[in-house]
Amino acid sequence: MNKNEQLKIIEALLFASSEPLTQSRVNLVFIDDAPYLSDLIPLLSEQFEKEQRPLEIQEVAGGYQMTTKPEFETWVRRVLNKSGKLSLSQAALETLAIIAYKQPVSRFEIESIRGVDSSGVLKTILDRGLIKIKGRDEGPGRPLLYATTEMFLEHFGLNRISDMPKLKEINELTESDGETQLEAFVHTPAHQTSEIDQPADTPTA
Repeated sequence: MNKNEQLKIIEALLFASSEPLTQSRVNLVFIDDAPYLSDLIPLLSEQFEKEQRPLEIQEVAGGYQMTTKPEFETWVRRVLNKSGKLSLSQAALETLAIIAYKQPVSRFEIESIRGVDSSGVLKTILDRGLIKIKGRDEGPGRPLLYATTEMFLEHFGLNRISDMPKLKEINELTESDGETQLEAFVHTPAHQTSEIDQPADTPTA
């Protein structure tokens, strides 16, 4: 089997796999002489770029996954929102963010940050497999501790938790956006025509 055939097979596996494709899974597919993903993925990525395809290959949760490029996110999001794909409420996103940055963390710590009862949203994201019970705290009452899962990494396109942006970076970006929005508001003419036929993000439920 030549390298071109191997590339086609790996591309097919990436397309068909609902989970990140790992070397161990590739080893199971090939009877012998399984190719190394670390050798073929760069070649495949280069091919995608050369052909200007709307796809790219990302390293996610210890494996590789074929994804659409960011500029097509809006259109893909519209399809997913219409197909019943996993969507998260604002409360769920807030809770996930706290768990991701503070893990392992208890419900009481989450609620002290959010300021509202979080038992319901914790159950929802636990049922969806985005978080798991990591153990118990040593404090009074020994409350359960929560942490993120592999599915969390897959859902948000991360290879590892350390790939998440630092809180300092988020704060700087938020402050920058706030200044830009204020500046735009001050200098915006009173009468402005709106643009049409432009893709806009559809908020998730």
